[in-house]
Amino acid sequence: MPDIQKTKTTVEQQIRYLQDTLYVINEKWKLPILVAVHEGNTRFRDIQRSVTGITSKVLSKELKELELNKLVVRKVYDNAPPIVEYTTSNYCDTLQKMIGEMIDWGKKHHDKIRED
Repeated sequence: MPDIQKTKTTVEQQIRYLQDTLYVINEKWKLPILVAVHEGNTRFRDIQRSVTGITSKVLSKELKELELNKLVVRKVYDNAPPIVEYTTSNYCDTLQKMIGEMIDWGKKHHDKIRED
């Protein structure tokens, strides 16, 4: 955690920024979707297959929200039938370090609770 004494922001501001972050990524499926798309699953069904347990309705909703928050780019190709692909945005790349650290922490936590 950031050293509160060394930052110029107040505790209230820090909490507000944390809440803003959680608002964007805190739903059950958002980070798994971002990881799946970042790893090359660009088509809707590919994303759905890689995120086990997600329904089509929820995936569609979450992709729309991720697009609104500029984390995912949706591209429609003019074919018959149309082809839709999703990619992570350059802006989404700013989350990659945090996501990697969360994955590492999750693995360590998993190992920690299984020690005994």
